[in-house]
Parts: sequence; C-alpha cells; structure tokens
Amino acid sequence: MRRLVRNWNCRLLFNAKSGQEIVRHAGIHQEAKINAVPKEKKVVETDKNGYGAKHCMSLVEKYDYENYLCTLLLPRELRRAAFALRAFNVEVSRSVSGHQIEPQIAKMRLKFWHDSIDKCFEPDTQRSYVEDQPVLRELKHTVGSRKLNKVYLRRLVTARERPPTHAFESIRELEEYTEQTFSSLLLLLLEVGGVRDLNADHAASHLGKAQGIATLLRSIPLAGRQQAPCIPLEVLVLHGVSQERIIRSKSDDKGVEDCIFDVASAANTHLKLARQLHDKVPPQVRKIFLSAVATDAYLERLRRANFLLTHKSCVGRDTLLPARLFWKSLFNRF
Repeated sequence: MRRLVRNWNCRLLFNAKSGQEIVRHAGIHQEAKINAVPKEKKVVETDKNGYGAKHCMSLVEKYDYENYLCTLLLPRELRRAAFALRAFNVEVSRSVSGHQIEPQIAKMRLKFWHDSIDKCFEPDTQRSYVEDQPVLRELKHTVGSRKLNKVYLRRLVTARERPPTHAFESIRELEEYTEQTFSSLLLLLLEVGGVRDLNADHAASHLGKAQGIATLLRSIPLAGRQQAPCIPLEVLVLHGVSQERIIRSKSDDKGVEDCIFDVASAANTHLKLARQLHDKVPPQVRKIFLSAVATDAYLERLRRANFLLTHKSCVGRDTLLPARLFWKSLFNRF
C-alpha cells in the first residue's frame, strides 16, 4: 500500500507555492517548454499529471485513514474516482465539524458545497471556480467519466445541515441519518464501478448504517460537549441515563454500558445483514465493502472493553487493520 502512494505520481512533482511544474530528469528545453504554458492551461495540465488526485489521497489519508486503506485496495480503474468522492465527503464533513464553528458559517460552507455539485455537472465549456479547487476538479472529472446520481451527492451535504447539538429521538432516526451520510457514499462507489444491482444496493445500505453508527460512537469521547452524543433519547430514557453520563463514560456506570450496548447492537445487526448478502454482490465490486472489516474490528474491541468508549483499545488506531484488509482483499471478501 505504501508503494501505491509513492508511485502514484512518480513522473511529476507540483510546487504549490511557485505554481511551476518540475519534471524529473527533464532537460532545459523541456522545463522551459512547460513553464511557457499559459496560466489558464496550467490547472488543466496539472490535473492531467495527477496533482488533484494526489491532493485527494492526502486529504483522505489525514482525515479518514481507515477508508484510505480500503480505497487503496480497490481496482486501479476505480481508485481515482473513489478518492475524489471520499475527499469530497471529507470536505463536507469538515465544514460542520470542529470546535467553535458558528452555525451561520457552517450553513454558508454547506451552501458552497451544495452549489458546487451543480457546477460539477455543467458542461466543460462553462468555466467556474471548480477549476480552482482540486477536490472539485477531481469530482468534476469523475462526474464526466462516470454516470453518477446527483441525488446521492446532495444527500452528503443536506444530511449535515442537522445541528450537531440536536439529539436523535430514536434509533430509527439515527439509522436514517447514517444512511444519508454513509450509505449514499457507498452507493456512489457502486455507480463508479458500473454496477446497478438490487442486492448490492441493499448491502450498501446496511453497511453504511453499521459504519455510520460505529463512527458516531467513536466520536463521542473526541467531541465531548461540542455536540450531542449519538445515543438516541429513547435509549437514554429507557435506562435512565443522561447525556452528561454518556460523555463522562465512567467504567463503573452500568446504565451507560447498557446504552452503548443497545446502539452498538443496532450497528452489529446491520453489519450481519450486509454480510449475509455477500455472495449476491457482484464480485467486481465486493472490495468497495472492505470498510465492513474496520467496522467489525471496532465493534469487537468495544465488546471486549465492556462497551467503555474511553478504553484505550477503542480510541486509538487498529494496528492490525492493514493486514486484515489485505487478507480479505486477497480472497475478495468483506
């Protein structure tokens, strides 16, 4: 996997500060010829040499490491488009996440990404700010080369309009949110693979819910009081637990353990339903579902830690995940 990253752009380097391209082993005449390219063509030429793709890879590696590993194991013809979609999802998520972000600023950021989707579907003859943003350039390239459903892209943005301090009422509402944010991305990856299959769509829907719930559980110790815990209110009322107790997550709090167990069980149920459809999913797109390996590993660590979110095994990276993913990819299983 490291070799894939090193060799991704082995022929050309891009200096973002100077805006000049430097070709390895190039002669004087070659370098002068490159620098003579008009400014309006340099952005397009840069993308042809992989700068936009490399930027998307770096973005996903930094903010979505587990899915970065999964995407590296996809077939070569799907990898660039998959990184573009995941980088777009990272940018949208970052627009509303973080400490001390004003709600009005978050809305403006989401409005920008929502309008950018329409710009990416415009003909190439219409110039726009898309060419100045590497993630949008890659997304426009993906839209131009693949048949993608604009509805799924819009769901990634509109689902984030939910205020982070607004708690989920029920597990069903939690599942609906994760389906819009996580399942939509998996459905887009299936479209990148050129597969339109009902069983694959059902597997993507279930896996997206499982991955989304697990991700929201992992975010509770990190977010603290900046956002409401993902534990639905109906679960809190059932066990008589407050949101403050969920945030503190003391090891001797039996009520908190029961709440985390109920939500993690919902994620595990969807994960099992997705894997039951394994043999019905077309073989050429099964690697798209490799994120099931990371989700299953986290839920297992959480179970062994007695559903304590702040346990050291649940807050750090899984060092064995690369080996697990590679092993599963060898047999084309998830």
